[in-house]
Amino acid sequence: MFQTPIHRTHGSSLLGMLEVTYHTIVRQARSGHRNAVIAMVLNMVQGLTLIVAFLLFYQILGLRSSPIRGDMLLYIMTGIFVYLTHVKSVAAVMGAAGPTSAMMLHRPMNTIIAIVATAVSTFYQQFVTLMIILLVYHILLSPITIHDPIAALGFLIMAWFSGCAVGMIFLALKPWFPKFTAIAKSIYVRVNMIASGKLFVVNSLSASMINMFDWNPLFHIIDQMRGAVFLHYNPQFTSSDYPIYVALVLIMIGLMGEFFGRQHVSLSWFAGR
Repeated sequence: MFQTPIHRTHGSSLLGMLEVTYHTIVRQARSGHRNAVIAMVLNMVQGLTLIVAFLLFYQILGLRSSPIRGDMLLYIMTGIFVYLTHVKSVAAVMGAAGPTSAMMLHRPMNTIIAIVATAVSTFYQQFVTLMIILLVYHILLSPITIHDPIAALGFLIMAWFSGCAVGMIFLALKPWFPKFTAIAKSIYVRVNMIASGKLFVVNSLSASMINMFDWNPLFHIIDQMRGAVFLHYNPQFTSSDYPIYVALVLIMIGLMGEFFGRQHVSLSWFAGR
């Protein structure tokens, strides 16, 4: 009643939203620990633990060299980090602040900003972790060569984007079926331990095995990533377009579901309480 209305232009509104998005990204990036450096180190330790575990696994199997002509660590990392980027994006977007969060009480904060900030901070952490590990390995242990680094970065972004798209589906379903969504997300992450194709080379699989995993966008992304990283590997049974189409469809469905849930928040989430 006693507030003076503030007339803002479209440009100033956009700048204000970008500023809020930036601060939310910083807040999300530091959510793992109060110290941003320690949060990054913890993320790096998780990646290194998986790399060492897979190195030991291949040693036990007697595979002392990469199934693709090239560096063994690169072969493992093309599977591990693409998988981690994907599943972490799924979990981050699914856990983004919803319309009932206390953060939504602060203008101009909204759920889209929360989702974007969570997704971007996740990619930032994974990208920086990957670059540090590759740099340390290149300097201290063995020089590495990436055949097409721009394409490899593109496939890493594709893994992140497709993970965000799947996370949007879970985020839209979570208010209506919270327990089912949590179980479905856990099943999705565990199924992708095998179905992502990070444990094997797609070109060496039989047609029946390929048909079992061909539905999975991450299966295509990891195989295409190895084609970009290794000079002597050419993906023959996967597509670089399929994951993009699937991610775009999923993210549109997720956005519509999130919008519908946001419009009915008072009718559904608080019904019967």
